[in-house]
Amino acid sequence: MRRIFLGLDLPDDLRSALAVQQFLLPLPKKAPVDQLHLTLLFVAEAPEAALEAAHEAWSALRIAPFSLQLQGLGLYGGDRPRVAWAGLAPSEPLMRVQAKAEQAARCAGLDPEHRRFSPHVTLGQFRPPGFAETAALERAIAGGAGFTAGPWPVGDMCLWESHLTPRGARHDLLARYPFS
Repeated sequence: MRRIFLGLDLPDDLRSALAVQQFLLPLPKKAPVDQLHLTLLFVAEAPEAALEAAHEAWSALRIAPFSLQLQGLGLYGGDRPRVAWAGLAPSEPLMRVQAKAEQAARCAGLDPEHRRFSPHVTLGQFRPPGFAETAALERAIAGGAGFTAGPWPVGDMCLWESHLTPRGARHDLLARYPFS
């Protein structure tokens, strides 16, 4: 079984803009800049046969290139935040790509995580900080509410394998699926 996810890679200029935001936020733990991405779907346990079938299905998808723009910052976790993220401007093409990719995965026999798709780029994941640290993080996030970067052209989606290590997850690129 493999731990995989399908997503969108980011151009270097966006990674740089996100690295600045990571620097400005008092994040307890930052995501490695070279691994920043937008996840379309995640599969915790991908059997090899189903993964091969999904690879074929994703290769056969016909998707027109489109543009995306980063917009805003936020936290997941309510009163006990655990994730800091950069959001995306609403995009109907992105929602269609995600739905097509998930349908192809399910038809191939994969079981993607059952969550409503909420497009974002994770800037950091961490244990919930204490009250003072949470308040500082919330103030910094509120100050970055007007953050935007892009737009950038999206011309493919990528398949990564995620390896859990004591220092965090490491992602290895397995395949690219160009849009037509």
